[in-house]
Amino acid sequence: MSRLLLLGPAREAAGVGHAEVDGDTLADVIANANARFGVPFVEIVARSRLWVNGEDAPLDHAVGPTDEIAVVPPVSGG
Repeated sequence: MSRLLLLGPAREAAGVGHAEVDGDTLADVIANANARFGVPFVEIVARSRLWVNGEDAPLDHAVGPTDEIAVVPPVSGG
């Protein structure tokens, strides 16, 4: 299982700041998290960047138990 780090609105939608989520690829982890946390989370993830170990990663990126996946929602400035 990979560690999923949830920031800002993603944390609010999921109700937790981090979770252990199963999956062999980034897409698998996100699909499992979407099923676990529901529609509000799905909507945030659709607008967010996904990082693996601090770097932007494609959905087909392989992940393992030592990887940290961050859901980084868009930031608005003012």
